[in-house]
Amino acid sequence: MYLQGVREVAEKPETFEKDFQFYRFAAYGFLKNLRLFEPFMILFFRSQGFDFLQIGVLYSIMEISTNLLEIPTGIFADTFGRRLSMVMSMSSYIASFLIFFFIPNFWAYAIAMVLFAMGDAFRSGTHKALILAYLKIKGWEHLKTMYYGATRSWSQMGSAVNALLAGFLVAWYGNYRVVFAISLIPYVLNLINLATYPKELDQFVKKKKKKTETLSDFINMLKDPIILRAFMNSSIFMGVFKGTKDYLQPLLKDMAIALPVLLWLTGQQRTAIIVGIVYSVIYFINSFASRNAYKVKDMAGDNLTGLINILYLIGILGVTLAGVFYHIGWYYVAVLMFLVLYVLQNLRRPIMLDYISGIIPAGSMATGLSVESQIKSLLAAALAPIMGALADKLGVGMALAIVGGTALIVYPLVAVKNKRLSVND
Repeated sequence: MYLQGVREVAEKPETFEKDFQFYRFAAYGFLKNLRLFEPFMILFFRSQGFDFLQIGVLYSIMEISTNLLEIPTGIFADTFGRRLSMVMSMSSYIASFLIFFFIPNFWAYAIAMVLFAMGDAFRSGTHKALILAYLKIKGWEHLKTMYYGATRSWSQMGSAVNALLAGFLVAWYGNYRVVFAISLIPYVLNLINLATYPKELDQFVKKKKKKTETLSDFINMLKDPIILRAFMNSSIFMGVFKGTKDYLQPLLKDMAIALPVLLWLTGQQRTAIIVGIVYSVIYFINSFASRNAYKVKDMAGDNLTGLINILYLIGILGVTLAGVFYHIGWYYVAVLMFLVLYVLQNLRRPIMLDYISGIIPAGSMATGLSVESQIKSLLAAALAPIMGALADKLGVGMALAIVGGTALIVYPLVAVKNKRLSVND
């Protein structure tokens, strides 16, 4: 069999082998992040004549749809197979891109957002569960932070390439819509990659597991104060990150217009070049951060919860300060604060996954990670129109400062503590 040959060893290995399956996991992340539209999503909607509130509504539609779909798609993955779930995810994304390219109006975009949400819901937590299943097969479970960080670094490399390529394409073609069509290519390739993953990665899924049993696991997770606090801590941070990160785009547009360079180009072309360069730099740094997340975790020793809390505070403070500096016109410093937020999200995510996987039963991992993602989606759904309305009324800078400040205020309620011995040990 494809994954046979697991050897029992007296001592756990200190590192993992970068075998063929590792590069397939890495290829998934690299191709998935070739979303050429992503660095320009808000600018694309603005070019269609939408105000920030309308954009917020579209984002909210996507998040609410993700919220509604998270649990059933998580159950589907745990019950019927994670590989099939990933194939359905890629198919939903492809349908979404086609609508964005061919049908330019608000309600068509709303449908595209629902399809995009379906792609996110089928994917959320599922590919991580496939990786964790593979690590269990190979006897590398103790290396999950290192392994996940290494595969995630390829995702960030994909984002870096994505940003440069997207900036070039927008500058060349002079419009944002073309990037949706070109994004189809890596997603079709990824669909083929995922469809041919080895069957053994589903071996830890109980094919005949009753839905009521999985729902019972879900309810028990929400009753557990340690798990619930971990979910809230992770979800608030990711929700704020997801709800604010794209507002770097109007900041970069304002900065590009203010810069006395590339004056022979149109405003959109200058913006495309600046956005491409800045996002590329951010994602290259993120790739390094993800690859070395395990080192940060090792430096923390037994104080994993303390590290998670510190990263929360620094990241959310970055959002708040980005808003303040944007508001007063210190664009360069505001961009730097966004860089801090992006890097900390990518440092924090592998560490948070390590913590969560230690307090959730292995057989319910996909469902558990989907619950976490559902909470994040619910928070982001509420945040998106609020952020949009604040941006229209007070400006993007003040909106960021208010959202970041609120997340700082609730920190005492979501700080993780009292990490217990792993339920998987």
